[in-house]
Amino acid sequence: MTDLRSWEAIPLIQIPEGYLSRIGPFLAEMYERHGPIFRSDQNGHDVIFLAGPEANRFVLLSNRLKFSNYIGWTKIFGVEDAFGNGLLSMDGAEHDAHRKMMNPAFAITYMDRYLPIMQRIIGERIADWAARGEVDVYEEARKITFDVAAEALAGLKPGPEVDQFRELYLAMLRLGPQMKDWDAFYAEQARLKGELYGLLRPKIVERRQHPTDDVLGMLVQARDPEGNALSDEQLIAHTNILLVAGHETSTSMSAWLLFLLTQHPDYLRRVQEEQAALVPTGAMPTLDLIQRMKVLENGLMEAERLYPPVSYGPRGVVEDFDFHGYHVPAGSHVFYAIAASHLIPSVFADPTRFDPDRFAPPREEQKKTPYALVGFGGGPRICIGINFAKVEIKAMIAEILRHYTLELAPDQEISLFGVISRPRDGVRMRVHARDRVPAAIG
Repeated sequence: MTDLRSWEAIPLIQIPEGYLSRIGPFLAEMYERHGPIFRSDQNGHDVIFLAGPEANRFVLLSNRLKFSNYIGWTKIFGVEDAFGNGLLSMDGAEHDAHRKMMNPAFAITYMDRYLPIMQRIIGERIADWAARGEVDVYEEARKITFDVAAEALAGLKPGPEVDQFRELYLAMLRLGPQMKDWDAFYAEQARLKGELYGLLRPKIVERRQHPTDDVLGMLVQARDPEGNALSDEQLIAHTNILLVAGHETSTSMSAWLLFLLTQHPDYLRRVQEEQAALVPTGAMPTLDLIQRMKVLENGLMEAERLYPPVSYGPRGVVEDFDFHGYHVPAGSHVFYAIAASHLIPSVFADPTRFDPDRFAPPREEQKKTPYALVGFGGGPRICIGINFAKVEIKAMIAEILRHYTLELAPDQEISLFGVISRPRDGVRMRVHARDRVPAAIG
């Protein structure tokens, strides 16, 4: 039996200046240098990185019970303090029971109910783009995805109230850098949380009195295995996570996909040709047609690979484990390095190049190495909203491209920033109505 080395022997890396703008490339470089396990000091605490498909499979499937989402998301990232203990951070039987309550609302067959909502909101939100001449597609995508999540998942109609919810969630997500100290941070967090909860509690009372078939309505009526209804705190936590996760990741992926398409006009032309071949002139695509948009889907997967919604997933270690010759004790903190896994040359050929055809037959690089592409996680806890997000993003891109030609506005630097892979300063695009420009792109 091979002797195991202790966690102290795990290669120690130094986080460089500018790290938050190049998390994926830096961690991929560390993978090539040190292998699939290394560690760093994060604000005085050791964090162990597990990188690559083998590590992803280890964390997400084969040894997943040795890891705690609750410790990862709440103790490391502070999610519970802001949003409560929702599906994202639950562990074990509690998670499984609550996910079972929600699963029917996220099955692909249920997307037919959501698609008309998505298409109406998308159409309303983009209607004035040509008149405005220039838009920040990141901020515009946020308005669309939040409106969709609010109405489809929580039964909230777009308007001033939903705008208020969106601004509160955005303030919660971006709280931190502008605070002068931790006391100020916690005071502002408590203020925002009080305002948010004050808006949500009446919605729960309303759903109890007048049941609805949105996800929040289903949760209000649901019962746990002991026959108990969910508490207000549980319902608020679930609603928070549904609305935050239900829009934040789709926002960034939509913006990055639009950016990538404008930078690769040949592939954009292929996407438009697919749209023209599949969708009759003047018609709205059905769910079946959206699912058949393979050129667009491969572009979306490439955006997921290059700009995954979350750069790494946090976990707490609740049971000792051995990995790649090292022994890691319970009580450790682990990040499985999503962004690094997507940039490994032995898995994805020429990994920094935009090449959506890597996902098309016969190449299908993601299938040749399981757990290589994990922008939505994987295993039994794969993102419950993966179908919702993909249908929404494809519907959004299809509708935008049907009406407009976009070009990147000059005098801006497009750069990624943060663990949630958002464009640091947005993505400003010049907008032209399709009937005012030549059909040929590029």
